[in-house]
Amino acid sequence: MTKQYKFNRMELAGSLGDLGTLLPIAIGMILINGLNPMGMFLTIGLFYIISGIYFGVTVPVQPMKVIGAYAIATGISASQISASGFLIGCFLLIIGGTNAITVIGKYIPKSVVRGVQLSTGVLLMAEGVRFMIGTSKYQILKQAIEPYLTVQNIGPISIGIVIGVIGGIMTLLFLENKKFPAGLIIVISGLILGAVLGTHEGLDKLRLGINIPKILPFAFPTMADFTFALLALALPQIPMTLGNAVIAYADLSQDYFDEKSNKVTYKAACISMALANFASFFMGGMPLCHGAGGLAAHYRFGARTAGSNIIIGLIFVILAIFFGLHMLSILYLVPMSVLGVLLLFAGAQLSLTVIDMKARKDLFVSLMILGLTLASNLAVGFMVGIAIAYTLKSERLTV
Repeated sequence: MTKQYKFNRMELAGSLGDLGTLLPIAIGMILINGLNPMGMFLTIGLFYIISGIYFGVTVPVQPMKVIGAYAIATGISASQISASGFLIGCFLLIIGGTNAITVIGKYIPKSVVRGVQLSTGVLLMAEGVRFMIGTSKYQILKQAIEPYLTVQNIGPISIGIVIGVIGGIMTLLFLENKKFPAGLIIVISGLILGAVLGTHEGLDKLRLGINIPKILPFAFPTMADFTFALLALALPQIPMTLGNAVIAYADLSQDYFDEKSNKVTYKAACISMALANFASFFMGGMPLCHGAGGLAAHYRFGARTAGSNIIIGLIFVILAIFFGLHMLSILYLVPMSVLGVLLLFAGAQLSLTVIDMKARKDLFVSLMILGLTLASNLAVGFMVGIAIAYTLKSERLTV
């Protein structure tokens, strides 16, 4: 194998780095919205493998968070979610195929890109802490700090905080250790803890077999589904996708991998996500994207080549094909607070990209985007941040 693909413990650890973002939203949309587990994880696995092979570097695969959060909170139908993925796929294919995204990207100031990365990082860190203290949306819905552990407290302290603190200390101790990678130690420790103290939900139904995905398992969405999906899901998601999953992601990939990342262009990222969402539409999965946060997570925990994509992709493909609908019982073994540790360190890695902002005006723009994002959402922060950045180009204005 060339250096483009490495298959070692660091790549394995890095491949697991973004599970904190992926699994909670994926499992939530399966349990609450009725999405197909096999179709979802098969699509995710194939997206990891194919995008890694094509781009030749570590490539993240993430759920579209605006759609995921809204879907879980409101319990909308699987058909409406599928329709949103198809519509966003069409949009991305058009702006990527026509190269309009490259033109758009040229006019996005670096301070805005850094602001999006900083905001995404802070959101990941905050969500990581929520996983540890048991206040994420998924944990609230399940009414448990650790929904799949039999122990919820150790004395007056919640089990999530205990696991989070120990996991955080372990991560700090092993973060730069190549012999015992932090991400691998944390996830394996979580699996062992789940095996010992877990509820083992669904493990008794686990059967090895060959499972084939159904095409359009929810039938073709109706016109009403498409209309709802356009207004409630696709339009709110698009600005965040452009800001984080295209522009901020491609720029971060260049920062991390330099000339090795030449294929990761705005155009290629759009087309890649479009094809993934068409596949997800036909197999009953969730809308998918790349993302700066996901890349930071993989990189922070050791991923440096496309080998990490092959590893995590094969894990999901094997689980989907051989365990089908019951593969969730394996994923339940990883405690939520372990995912929180991964999110916390991934968010910190991404937030640190802002340190190259030297000019006061540029740093001001990035911080304004952070404030707007925390007060509303990343899409608003991205769009208003662009307006602020161009306004501050005037020499008459100072900050």
